[in-house]
Amino acid sequence: MRHLWIMLALIAMSAHGAIYKWVDKDGKVHYSDEPHPNAEVVQLNENTQNSVTIPAPKPLNITPLAPPAATEQQASYQLAITSPQQDATIRSNAGDLMVSVNVEPRLASGHHLQLFIDGVAATELQAAGAFQLHDIDRGEHQIEAKVVLQNGKVLASSSATTFFMHQAGLIQPRFPAPSAKNN
Repeated sequence: MRHLWIMLALIAMSAHGAIYKWVDKDGKVHYSDEPHPNAEVVQLNENTQNSVTIPAPKPLNITPLAPPAATEQQASYQLAITSPQQDATIRSNAGDLMVSVNVEPRLASGHHLQLFIDGVAATELQAAGAFQLHDIDRGEHQIEAKVVLQNGKVLASSSATTFFMHQAGLIQPRFPAPSAKNN
């Protein structure tokens, strides 16, 4: 432990070593921390401090622009499902359904239509109001149209329209057909 303190003291003393200055034969001034022939010791002021003053930043006169989506969201849409009609029965063994949606006013740039069946998105985003759906299960369903942004934010919704998908089934007779043998 005692050797450690001695080594630390020697390191501290060497950190405050002398600075030497000399001029070579070409007249250039040199500085070094090692002695040199004809060099003189330079005395440094202990209180020498370098300080830099940075001026306060000037406030910028920038008027914030409204994001494009904010101005587009101001459009007020009226949506109506025109086909199928309320409580319509659709007969399709394949479960196909054509849906027509009327939108007023016309969709703004960046606004899209999306169709929902029983609360679940049934289509991709699109600009047109005609949707062709496939493989809808038989039974009662509710369909709704929405105007949405690309990020999924809903701007407007239609009222829900109920429809019934009817698919014919294979009917099995309850009783066997009468046989040709009746005698």
